[in-house]
Amino acid sequence: VQLQAYGGGQVQAGGSLTLTCVYPRGLFSSYPLAWFRQAPGKERELVAAISWSGERAIYADPVLGRATIDRHNQRDKMILLMTKLVPDDTAVYYCAAGSHLDWNPDAYDYWGQGTQVTVSS
Repeated sequence: VQLQAYGGGQVQAGGSLTLTCVYPRGLFSSYPLAWFRQAPGKERELVAAISWSGERAIYADPVLGRATIDRHNQRDKMILLMTKLVPDDTAVYYCAAGSHLDWNPDAYDYWGQGTQVTVSS
């Protein structure tokens, strides 16, 4: 496993959660990174993505204003801070690395194992 995601768990609606993705030293420092999520019976969808430099980020509309993506290349990790969580945020969250910043999961070649986030009302 080249990317490892952790930090998921059970949260009450309105709460916050920080997900972390780590990878081997320097392996993905020059790659765009992303967080995707997949709920049962639904397709995998982008949550947020960040350029290799961290200067550019994109967010899906459902999390806009509630999510912050950041990366720390010197520490070989990326984080996703989610606030004001709602039950619709319940999903398995995956981190991924790709060749370019994109909404499409097919643009990402490397994936972590996923971490479950469950938001209860």
